[in-house]
Amino acid sequence: MTVQPAHPRFVSLEGGEGAGKTTVLAALREALQRDGDEVVCTREPGGTPLAEMIRALLLDPGHEPPAAETELLLMFAARAQHVRETIRPALERGAWVLCDRFTDSSYAYQGGGRGLDPAFIAALEHHVVGLRPGLTLLLDIDVASGRARARGRDPRPDRIERERDEFFERVRCAYRARAAAEPERFRIVDAAQPAAAVAAEAVRQLRQWRAHAPGVRP
Repeated sequence: MTVQPAHPRFVSLEGGEGAGKTTVLAALREALQRDGDEVVCTREPGGTPLAEMIRALLLDPGHEPPAAETELLLMFAARAQHVRETIRPALERGAWVLCDRFTDSSYAYQGGGRGLDPAFIAALEHHVVGLRPGLTLLLDIDVASGRARARGRDPRPDRIERERDEFFERVRCAYRARAAAEPERFRIVDAAQPAAAVAAEAVRQLRQWRAHAPGVRP
């Protein structure tokens, strides 16, 4: 399977529950906007009206639990719409796109967590998405600490947040394996630090990427 093209102004944030992606996303947006750039912040699943409807189906614990394959296909249905309606148009006009999760989350959650074949996910990525971030920041935190943070933040967890610790351990292992396999794209940030330190390190990594990535003006 051919590797999907990466866009240098497309930045994704990945990590388990409670890693602090929302705080980091805001810090990255502010840093880029201070430099005069247009920034589009988005999320997965979601990012368009139709994709947000799919998100609601996927995450509502009151619905019939989907099979692992159904969950994966719905994720990619939302992603296909997201890429075509939001991400590609923004990149084409010169904006930066900051995305809370992207295809790596499918390899981690549906591949590592659910046990689906990574080759099946790669085929969907090739045929449905056709795009990778130039930079992926993996906010890494141990499962127990991350879930404690998440519980304090949201008293009504969604369907995936209700999974057992063993599921999230597999997710974390899958994320770390992907980061090890693609060190040119991934930067691992220690998300166990205080929120301000995590955000500062993420901004530092973004600025370093911007200074050296091909096709990105300083």
